[in-house]
Amino acid sequence: MNNKERLLSLMGLAQRAGKVISGEELVIKAIQKQEAKIVFLAKDAGPNLTKTIKDKCQYYNREVFTVFDALELSTAIGRSRKVLAVTDSGFSKKMRTLMD
Repeated sequence: MNNKERLLSLMGLAQRAGKVISGEELVIKAIQKQEAKIVFLAKDAGPNLTKTIKDKCQYYNREVFTVFDALELSTAIGRSRKVLAVTDSGFSKKMRTLMD
């Protein structure tokens, strides 16, 4: 199991633990309220969504990663999504170590 697969299964675990916020509007709210510890954006997301999320993350100083495509993100959390935020510092810390 490589790091990418570990990361996706960790995402699924975080989702089941209720520590994942998904969908454009909810993720933007989470970034603004500083609830989002780490943001994942599908690398095949549309240009408008990509710009919106990257701008918000830059403004509120949140990390945004585009390592997965929409299908991988959707499969990991069990619903069709192009953007999601992890709200738990434990999960986000572990995810960062897997990405290094």
